[in-house]
Amino acid sequence: MSEFIDSLLGQMTLQEKAALLAGVDMWHTVPVERLDIPSLKMTDGPNGARGSGRSANSLTAACFPVGIALAATWNTELVERVGQALAQETLSKGARVLLAPTVNIHRSPLNGRNFECFSEDPYLSARMAVAYINGVQSQGVGATVKHFICNDSEFERHTISSEVHERALREIYLVPFKAAVQEAGVWAVMASYNKVNGVYASENADTLTRILRDEWGFDGLIMSDWYGTKSTAASVNAGLDLEMPGPAIWRGESLLQAVKDSEVNEAIIDERARRVLQLIDKAGMFTQRATTPEQAIDRPEHRALAREAAAEGVVLLKNEHDVLPLRRETLRSLAIIGPNAKTARIMGGGSSTVNPHYAITPFAGITASAGDGISVGYEPGCTNHKLLPLLDSSLLSPDRERTERGLILEFFNNADLSGAPVLTTRTGATELYWLGQVPEGVDARQFSVRCSGWFMPQETGTYIFGLVSAGLSRFFIDGREVIDDWTQQTAGESYYGIGTIEVKDTIDLEAGRAYEFAIELSKNAMVPLTAMHLGCLLQLPADALERAARLAAAADVALICVGLSNEWESEGFDRPDMELVGEQAALIEQVAAANKHTVVILNTGSPITMPWLDRVAAVAQAWYPGQECGNAIADVLFGDVTPSGKLSQTFPARLEDNPAFINYPGENGRVYYGEGLFVGYRYYEKKDITPLFPFGFGLSYTTFGYSNLRLSSTQIGPDDTLSVMVDITNTGQRVGKEVVQLYVRDATSSLQRPNKELKSFAKVQLVPGETKTVTLTIARDALAYYDDLAQKWVAEAGEFVALVGSSSQDIRATATFTLTTTSRW
Repeated sequence: MSEFIDSLLGQMTLQEKAALLAGVDMWHTVPVERLDIPSLKMTDGPNGARGSGRSANSLTAACFPVGIALAATWNTELVERVGQALAQETLSKGARVLLAPTVNIHRSPLNGRNFECFSEDPYLSARMAVAYINGVQSQGVGATVKHFICNDSEFERHTISSEVHERALREIYLVPFKAAVQEAGVWAVMASYNKVNGVYASENADTLTRILRDEWGFDGLIMSDWYGTKSTAASVNAGLDLEMPGPAIWRGESLLQAVKDSEVNEAIIDERARRVLQLIDKAGMFTQRATTPEQAIDRPEHRALAREAAAEGVVLLKNEHDVLPLRRETLRSLAIIGPNAKTARIMGGGSSTVNPHYAITPFAGITASAGDGISVGYEPGCTNHKLLPLLDSSLLSPDRERTERGLILEFFNNADLSGAPVLTTRTGATELYWLGQVPEGVDARQFSVRCSGWFMPQETGTYIFGLVSAGLSRFFIDGREVIDDWTQQTAGESYYGIGTIEVKDTIDLEAGRAYEFAIELSKNAMVPLTAMHLGCLLQLPADALERAARLAAAADVALICVGLSNEWESEGFDRPDMELVGEQAALIEQVAAANKHTVVILNTGSPITMPWLDRVAAVAQAWYPGQECGNAIADVLFGDVTPSGKLSQTFPARLEDNPAFINYPGENGRVYYGEGLFVGYRYYEKKDITPLFPFGFGLSYTTFGYSNLRLSSTQIGPDDTLSVMVDITNTGQRVGKEVVQLYVRDATSSLQRPNKELKSFAKVQLVPGETKTVTLTIARDALAYYDDLAQKWVAEAGEFVALVGSSSQDIRATATFTLTTTSRW
């Protein structure tokens, strides 16, 4: 097929080749109709294939667990199957390339996108990445590993320079990318927004060409993050093939002028265009030219897989007196409490957001699993929203008689809603979102929108309304302006920092009465994103915490569903601290004081502090588990699934213990990776700091014994593979899965190294009383460090220790072996 690509390139004009190097719109490459070169469509991931829309009005998609939840399964076979399903979802959206997985390292608990990434450990991240990519690409869909490189926080994310020494870069941050390229053969790599040691990642020849192309042999496509291209000649010459999205900002005519000015050689244009053509070819688009319209296909097998993956990712952190699993035969009453009980917190925020086919709340999943024999009570206790929740769509209607659901949406091709609308349609929610693409007939450069209809509250009381927007906005009830976010605005964090703060006001409403309301929104002509969010909440009673405690006191078991959400953990900003927001900690304290059988279910994408830990009976870390959220949580709580998840990120006792604490998030345009190699558990062990929960930790409803550790040899050469064998026995009463973890310590290294590093693992299922031999293998590369002075990898002769256990701090057996010969490469 290279001859075919060569032939195409030979027929293309310079203008056509240059046009290929930037997108045509938000998701497509440029077609060349003269030569029958089709346009390739991409779609966002990584926990679902969204398609071209993102708002509640867009087509629905399957929503799988987020990256940290998948990594918590430590199950590469399962992650590969999720990758296959995501590829099928990608095809259903008419796309051939999925913009995933995200493999940046959990350097700090505060990174807004920790939920989207796999782990603090490069080896675990690499194994998850390879499995995910293999799954996606087995279906003829390209994966895009991102964000290359050192995009490990959201603070000043478009300009910050990640200052990192080469040894840490090589041993920690590049590892999953290298595996994606050399083991999984990933089709595409996405350059990050940030600078790396002072040079933007999208124009960094050291990383894009010297390492990625020359050292690793990557032959796929390198694309920018969206609006992440920073230059014309510098980015093209450094190795960036494709500017996304389109139309071109830095390429196009600017690139042609750079060629005329001898800033870019035409041979470089040929090389970049070749990569785009090769990607189109890999996707099969030269032979399968028919474009598939976007579809919402709710597959039963995807439902089952999402539930399986979500349940397997749940990490049981505490289970005092075996309060879990809940026993249906003896349980008489349950109190389900908390702001996340009747809201399914299924994903983080930002570009990974999808409009799910459905979302099962914990309350729905638990009550369905409990059955009719168990009485269930509910109290929210408190709130944990950042923005007020969207209006319940079931209470909205385009007409006063409520004959239909939804709202009227009118578009105007001007800034002030004047004249007749150019398009009138319907919407189902009070969040609107347009990035680049708008409906046909609407002027994407300048438009305004009116969203109107009728709202009928179910309860009488005081309602809080809140409006936030990217663009000018205002809100009316019964013709009266309630919120003005039009005549004056205050900038906020919403919508990637483009939006305003939330402007709020309260109003008393009566149950059963229909209120006419309207939202008006005008595009800011200077930015591509136009969006708004109208939230509404009935004020909770003043004694909400006490009501929750009273309910708990009367129940056999109290389940508290708390945590964060896509409002608090998102692309675009970092978390300010590790605390549960609002009064959630106080809620846990009061409920635990009222009922000694209190179980906390956490929906977060990263660690939180737990000052209440010693006062609750059990804690289950459920992450953001996707559309089957409530069902998966219920499966674990009732023991239909024995928990087997393990932490892929250390949970520190306090934020100050984190290795990046002093240097995070950065200042004066730089963030120093001062901890060097000592990321995550490597740091806690080196400094002898006890975390709240260690890396690799997770309880089960059964127990496992380790015995008879042996090595295939006690001496190995540089070309040998060492086998580490251990017998694992299920010593409990339930079927369960154990993650057997192999760490390696270099006892005699010339350079400083961590006390131990994860180098292999396996997940094994055992019935009660069953014993299986688990074999883990390591080779020369697992023993090596990077000598940044010599600029070589070194596997140094000497003594090493193999440590096998159930977590990084629960080592069950050790054995020593010797590498006989030093090798460098």
